[in-house]
Amino acid sequence: MTPREVLALCREREIKAVDLRFMDFPGMQKHFTVPVQALTEESFEDGFGFDGSSIRGWKAINEADMLLMPVPESAMVDPFMQNTLAIYCNIHDPVTGEEYAKDPRNVARKAENYMRSTGLADVAFFGIEAEFFLFDDVRFEQNEHEGYYHIDSGEGQWNRGNPNGKGNPGYSIRYKEGYFPVPPADTLQDIRTEMMLTLMDCGVEVESQHHEVASGGQCEIDMKYQPLVSMADHLLLYKYVVKNVAARHGKTATFMPKPIWNDNGSGMHIHLSLWKDDEPLFAGSGYAGMSRVAMYAMGGVLKHAPALLAFCCPTTNSYKRLVPGFEAPVNLAYSSQNRSAAIRIPVYSPSPGKKRFEFRCPDSSSNGYLAVSAMLMAALDGIQNKIEPGPPLDKDIYDLGADELSHVPKTPRSLEAALQALREDHEFLLRGDVFTEDVIDTWIWYKTENEVEALRARPHPFEFAMYYDV
Repeated sequence: MTPREVLALCREREIKAVDLRFMDFPGMQKHFTVPVQALTEESFEDGFGFDGSSIRGWKAINEADMLLMPVPESAMVDPFMQNTLAIYCNIHDPVTGEEYAKDPRNVARKAENYMRSTGLADVAFFGIEAEFFLFDDVRFEQNEHEGYYHIDSGEGQWNRGNPNGKGNPGYSIRYKEGYFPVPPADTLQDIRTEMMLTLMDCGVEVESQHHEVASGGQCEIDMKYQPLVSMADHLLLYKYVVKNVAARHGKTATFMPKPIWNDNGSGMHIHLSLWKDDEPLFAGSGYAGMSRVAMYAMGGVLKHAPALLAFCCPTTNSYKRLVPGFEAPVNLAYSSQNRSAAIRIPVYSPSPGKKRFEFRCPDSSSNGYLAVSAMLMAALDGIQNKIEPGPPLDKDIYDLGADELSHVPKTPRSLEAALQALREDHEFLLRGDVFTEDVIDTWIWYKTENEVEALRARPHPFEFAMYYDV
């Protein structure tokens, strides 16, 4: 939509409030609201001022003023608030007028522009499969004298022997056996359908929804592929819709990668294909019907994967998901069909337009704008430098012997290791000023200080089980 069309929509739908939305540096959506009279055609050019000093990872208090610039094509009527229009915004410096480097959406826009400037491709299509859990109740606390969490889910296997007020039907889902069950074992069908339909009402094309592998209410809704920035916008909306529909039903949704020990965690598989002049660049006559361009792109992603995971698996909890035995890839290899490889090449269709590869390491805690931008930059580096991905690994990786596995590179085992990899390997992200040195340094500092060191300093509940009686 144009600004004029947005204003017409406000009149047509009797909008009374406009919710201005953006994302902070680590990846949480933020907002503030203005009366609809404040939204004029001029405001799309002039922006709305706000204080950026309290936004995580952004400005200091002595340089706090910032501008929100509404993006008209992102406008939608909010499905959860009365007479409210929601609209995404880009962040600008009010003095220079320049796009703010630490605004994740601006990073994504620069990644698309850099791709076009190389002449290698003019569109990068991304498809994101973000998994999440729906719980009935969650409690957690961490202070000087206690630390615990407690999860309750009617679907959880741990509830099989626990009667509730209505009795226990006994249809709880076993660990690792939650893939595609029908009701009554799948108790979340109607809620997922409501989420799917709400997303569609908001303009997001959805391909399917289903129960995922884990016990305890793991779900997935698959959105149709979109260009980079549009896909990241849709991911932000996806999380918003999922959480709010869950709250409507008295449940709570989490995109935390590994909330349940000893069961599958929530991934965020990212599909990528590059196009130029309306022609797919990944279709060819090579392995699994892929082109040389596609192989080089995979080579770039695999080469830079340890550094990429600083953005694609950006929490300490992410590395509790990246362990053997739970379908999360810990070996940096590629394969057709094999879902235990870090990169999988889907073979559902021989159509050239459907040739793509899937990076399976990322998880749902990611800042979508930064994760897909970093992945694109790695793929472009692979193409520019003709980086070979090596031979495919078509065996079951978890059945390989120690000698065979020793030759396969591994994912980092902790957020600290991924941040160190990013510190040592980020030149490919700086091209086109997509990520700046300041963005990289701030990300490493923020994650180290507020997450790695914060967790290291606190006793863990399991340490009491292991060590209390020493």
